Amino acid sequence: MVEFTVPEVDYTRYTNRQLAAIPLAVLAVALLIIAGWFVMTGSPVNQGIAFTGGTEVQVAIDGPQGEAEQQIRAAFSAEPESIRSVPAQSVYVVTFQSETGSVGATELEQQAEAAGLDVRSISTVSASFGGDTQTLALGGLAVAFLGMSVLVFAMFRVFVPSIAVVISAFSDIMIPLALMNVLGIELSLGTVAALLMLIGYSVDSDILLNNHILRRSGDFYESTYRAMRTGVTMTLTSIVAMVVMTITATLFGIQLLAAIGTVLVFGLATDLMNTYMLNLSLLRWYKFEGVNR
Repeated sequence: MVEFTVPEVDYTRYTNRQLAAIPLAVLAVALLIIAGWFVMTGSPVNQGIAFTGGTEVQVAIDGPQGEAEQQIRAAFSAEPESIRSVPAQSVYVVTFQSETGSVGATELEQQAEAAGLDVRSISTVSASFGGDTQTLALGGLAVAFLGMSVLVFAMFRVFVPSIAVVISAFSDIMIPLALMNVLGIELSLGTVAALLMLIGYSVDSDILLNNHILRRSGDFYESTYRAMRTGVTMTLTSIVAMVVMTITATLFGIQLLAAIGTVLVFGLATDLMNTYMLNLSLLRWYKFEGVNR
């Protein structure tokens, strides 16, 4: 594993309120973005065709991107939901939502070929199947989060350290979701998998910190620094790996991996903030003030 030098932060310079203020403010902004998106679109996050149903057509066409996109739009009778270019290739991914009406995959393929487009692949997801997939995927995410919460409370059996882990994990999911809306990343099976991975990453770093502070001997700040050396190194290594994967996937036009990598990079960066600011402030309050009340 790559070795990172973790600077020893002087936490005595900051109050618990100061440490918790930034993570909570960022979480509040993320929740406002998600709520606003829900009000405007009826969904807290943009959903891909895997959940809404629709057709995805990959076509090859030469020429400047602007002209190619105009030619693609003119080729179909239905308006595309999105047109994404694949860098370093003359391939475009054209997405049609299920609301396009009676235009089916066969008709779209015929229209593309009639316009001189080279159809590389075409796939369709029905609206009913997409709805079932959405229910299953989001249900699995909710069950995973609930199971994690129950396990954490069973492990520590104390409210404040346990709720600190749960709040951090909740924030680690909400902030990337809000950023997905801002960056135009759709919710798909791949990004749901990334969110599930973030639950695991968050719990790892938070439990590591809690164990060092609550169950090991030594000064509070000594235990914090020991946990940080392992936890920060682990998280930064993962961030570097995800950045490399995202760049590579983008260059080769693998949109699914690029989306997963982007969500994980933002989620892991969020986890660093939540673990060593929000979680730590709650643990310090519990150790020095909460247990004495």
